Amino acid sequence: MKTCLVVDDSSVIRKVARRILEDMDFTIDEAEDGQEAFEKCRNEMPDAILLDWNMPIMSGLEFLKNLRGYVGGESPKVVFCTTENDIGHIAMALRAGANEYIMKPFDREILENKFGELGLD
Repeated sequence: MKTCLVVDDSSVIRKVARRILEDMDFTIDEAEDGQEAFEKCRNEMPDAILLDWNMPIMSGLEFLKNLRGYVGGESPKVVFCTTENDIGHIAMALRAGANEYIMKPFDREILENKFGELGLD
């Protein structure tokens, strides 16, 4: 079964994403900041990561840079999911190794489309 780590400091966003992704046959794990997410990835690398940008302790961008530099960290498909919508943030995320970028609020159709484009459907 495919695995996805949902990383967001909002429990509501994590809950909504979990419901949608479980319906897409993903096994879900959650983290509320980048540091917790990195520790979980060191224990077991997921197939996909849905990643928030603005979080306490370690931001999504910091997490992504650490992940991509870690052995095996190049393999998960990373979808940034954030309210940051300017082209500079999007470019920074893609340069750091994000595979896709979606805006909050998102819905089932948006997640299904993005994950499908990445071959994760």
